[in-house]
Amino acid sequence: MDKMLRASQRFFDLSEEEKREYAGGKVLDPIRYGTSFNLMVDKALFWRDYLKCHVHPHFNVPSKPHGFSETVDEYITKSREVVGELLKGISLSLGLEENYIHKRLNVELGSQFLILNFYPPCPKPELVMGLPAHTDHGLLTLLMENELGGLQIQHKGRWIPVHALPNSFLINTGDHLEILTNGKYKSVLHRAVVNTKATRISVATAHGAPLDTSVGPAPELVGDENPAAYRAIKYRDYIHFQQSNELDRRSCLDHIRI
Repeated sequence: MDKMLRASQRFFDLSEEEKREYAGGKVLDPIRYGTSFNLMVDKALFWRDYLKCHVHPHFNVPSKPHGFSETVDEYITKSREVVGELLKGISLSLGLEENYIHKRLNVELGSQFLILNFYPPCPKPELVMGLPAHTDHGLLTLLMENELGGLQIQHKGRWIPVHALPNSFLINTGDHLEILTNGKYKSVLHRAVVNTKATRISVATAHGAPLDTSVGPAPELVGDENPAAYRAIKYRDYIHFQQSNELDRRSCLDHIRI
């Protein structure tokens, strides 16, 4: 885990010219370096640089710095193993067979995104956000960060700081897990704040269905007493919708809620 954090720092230490080689303009570009969430719709830039890579089922990462791609490959492979075990536990918790989610959504060929976030010190952190309130697309997101912290989750209308623990993952449940489980598992509304003292780096791996798979409530979790709460939507279309609109809490889920 430390190795991945160090590799992330080395990428952001590249010259701006080198990093701009990976600047992308489209939501699903295989590799995309930039600032803010969506430059086309955001009203303001956020105090953050990022690198987003679509790393599974096809492996796309920058060739710089030296050794970066090898470190990423090792890290994302281990991350998929962790998520695989978590999804088995979630299936069992719903009274379904252990591999239900894997089979239902073809998880072995599912999408995995690597997102590196770089939040430098900010002279006036009360005036900006690192990343505004949002939920994640997909099933589960594994988040690792250096020891500075900065993540907050919303609970009962209040923002609660999440204190970073060394060598640990924070697991965020995503929108598509909420859709698939018909609301039994809820996606987590969260945001990132910045500080005046030091740079925060976080490494997220987001795991979901194949892009062209339609995700709706599992038939086994729907009935007369529990009608479907969401309409099915193709994973690719959901991502485009989410990232073509200003981040606004749970607007994407609300869009497909029945």
